[in-house]
Amino acid sequence: MRSNRLAASAAFLACALLTVARFAGSEPIDKAIADWPFYGGDAGGTRYSTLREINRSNVAQLKVAWEYHTGDVSDGSDGRPKSAFETTPVVANGTMYLTTPFNRVIALDPESGKEKWSFDPKIDPRAPYSEGLINRGVALWSDAHNAESETCGWRVFIATIDARLIALDAATGLPCDGFGANGQIDLTRGIPNITRRGEYEETSAPAIIDDLVIVGSSIADNDRVKSPSGAVRAFDARTGALRWTWHPLADDIAPTGAGNVWSTISVDAERGLVFLPTGSASPDYDGFARPGDNKWANSLVALSARTGELVWGFQLVHHDLWDYDVASQPTLATLRRNGADVAVVIQGSKYGNLFVFERETGKPVFGVEERPVPRSDADGEATAPTQPFPLLPPPLVPQRLDAADAWGPTPEAKEACRVKIGRLRSDGVFTPPSVQGSVAVPGNVGGMNWSSGAFDPERQLFVTNVNNLPMEVHLIPRNQYGAREKENQLGELRAEISPQHGTPHGMSRQVLASPARLPCIPPPWGSLVAIDLANGSIRWSVPLGSTAGLLPNVPVIHGTPNLGGPTVTAGGLVFVAAAMDNYLRAFDIDTGDELWKAPLPAGGQATPMTYRPRPDGKQFVVIAAGGHGRLGTKLGDSLIAFALP
Repeated sequence: MRSNRLAASAAFLACALLTVARFAGSEPIDKAIADWPFYGGDAGGTRYSTLREINRSNVAQLKVAWEYHTGDVSDGSDGRPKSAFETTPVVANGTMYLTTPFNRVIALDPESGKEKWSFDPKIDPRAPYSEGLINRGVALWSDAHNAESETCGWRVFIATIDARLIALDAATGLPCDGFGANGQIDLTRGIPNITRRGEYEETSAPAIIDDLVIVGSSIADNDRVKSPSGAVRAFDARTGALRWTWHPLADDIAPTGAGNVWSTISVDAERGLVFLPTGSASPDYDGFARPGDNKWANSLVALSARTGELVWGFQLVHHDLWDYDVASQPTLATLRRNGADVAVVIQGSKYGNLFVFERETGKPVFGVEERPVPRSDADGEATAPTQPFPLLPPPLVPQRLDAADAWGPTPEAKEACRVKIGRLRSDGVFTPPSVQGSVAVPGNVGGMNWSSGAFDPERQLFVTNVNNLPMEVHLIPRNQYGAREKENQLGELRAEISPQHGTPHGMSRQVLASPARLPCIPPPWGSLVAIDLANGSIRWSVPLGSTAGLLPNVPVIHGTPNLGGPTVTAGGLVFVAAAMDNYLRAFDIDTGDELWKAPLPAGGQATPMTYRPRPDGKQFVVIAAGGHGRLGTKLGDSLIAFALP
C-alpha cells in the first residue's frame, strides 16, 4: 500500500508542478543533450532548437557565461583585406568547432569556452580575396567504418578562402593523412579560367551526405565574361577522391562562367537529394555574351546525392542583370496541408520573394506565375521578357521606388533624393541596368541574403531578416570606362566599379543615397519578418536594429541594413543579431515583440546557435561578435556565450 501511495503522491506532485510551470509561462524542460551539429542546426538548415529552458518568461535574465577571443581580426590598414567574423559554430560530442576570418579552426569546451586545440591552414592573409577575409563554418563527419576512438573516425572539414578542402581529426585538430595529400585537396585543380589568386574562393561550410563532402565556390562577379567555372563537386570523405561534378551552365554559352554555389548547401539524406542555391552567370550586369535564361544560374537545384545528376530545378531569376544570386541556404521543412504532411524546401531571394516547393518534385506549393518585366535599352542586351513571382506569400520588402517616395532626414536631403531618382530609370523590381542609370530595388544586398531564415515546425512559421537597400546602377560604355574608373578613384563617395571585360559595358553601383549619405528610401532599411506558411501570409514584420549612437545629429531610425540570420527555439524565441548597432536580441516568435537585447563588443554579423552540452547542464546561446569590414560595423574577435544565471 505504501508504494501505491508514494506513486500516487508523486503523480499528484508532478501534475501540480506541471500546472504551475505552465501558469508561469514556461513548460516542462527536457534535460537531454541538445547538440548543434550542422551550420544550420540540422542538415536541412531549419535553425530550430527544441530547447526551451530559455523562454519568454526568463529570457530577460540572460547573462554572459563566457567569452573567447580568436585574435584574428583585420581592419585593412596593414595591406590585408578587412575581416568579417561570420562563423556559426557547431557542437557535437562535447566539443564546439568554429572558424575565424583567417580560416583557422578552433575547438572549444562548450561549457567553459576554454580552447582544446586550434589548426591554422596558413592562408596568405594579404592575397586580394574578392570577399575579404571570411569563413562561415565547418562540417562534421563520422566514419561508420571506423570506431570513434580511432584517429579521424570523427572529422572536421573546412573549405578555405584560398580554395582548399581540409580534413582534420576532430579530437586533435591534426590533418587526416589518408585524405588527399597530407589531409587536403587543392580545389582550384580542374577549374578552368582561374587567372589570379583571390578570384576563386571557398567561404561557406561544406555539405555532408553519406560518405560525400560537397563544395561549391565563391567567384569574383564582375571582372569578365570568361570567369572561373561554377562547378559543384562531391569528394569521398575518406580519401578525397572526386566522386562527381555538376556544371550549372550549359556549354552553349561558354566561356561564360560562374553560376556558382557560394552559399550553404542543404541535404535530404532520407531522399538522397542535395539542394543547391546557385548564383548568377558572369558578369552580373551585362548579359551580352550569355543570351537566353542561363539555366541553371540563379536557381534552386535538386541533385541526386549518389550521382550528381539533376533531379529538378527552378530558376528564380531568368538572365540575371542585377546580381540577384540565390544566396540563402535552402530550408527543408514539413508543412501541414489539407490534413497531410508535405515535405518542402523554402527558398528566399535577394529581390524579396519567398518560394516554397514540394521537395521531391519541385512543384510550387502556392503557385508561381511569369509576369512581364521592363525591357533593356542597352545595346546588345536581350532581357528576359518575364520573371517568376510566387502567388503567395507577398513580397517581404518594397519592390518599387519612385521620385514621390523619396526620403531624407531633412527637407534638403529628401529633395536631393527626389531629384536623383527622377533622373534614373526606375520601373520597379527588375528594372534593367542602363547607361542613364537605374534604380535596383531592393538591391543586390536586399531581400534575403546569405543570412537565410529559420523554421518553427510547431507554429509553421518561417522567420527571416531582410534588407531594403536600393542601389544606383550605371552601365559604362567601353570607351568611357577608363576615364570613369579614374574619376571614381578621386571621388569622395566611391562607387563599386568593375570592367565586365568581354561585354560592351563596365558597371558601377552604390547605395542610392542623399548627400547626407543615408538611403533615399524610407526606413526601415532592415526588418525581421515572420511568414505563416500554413496560409502564405506575413504574420508580422518589425524593424531590426536602430541607428541610436551611430548617426550624430540625426533622429534615431529603426531598422538598419543587416547580415547574419536568425535562430528559433521551442521556448517561443527568435534570436538574431545581424543589425549595425551591435546587439544580440530575442523576439517573441508569436508577436515580433522585442523581449531582450544585450550589447556586443563588436558587430554580430553571424547567425547565433544554441545547445545544451550535458543532460544536467545549461542551455547556451552563442554568437560571433567580430564585425564586418564591408558593412562597416565595429571589428573584433569575440565569441560570446549567454546563459541563465
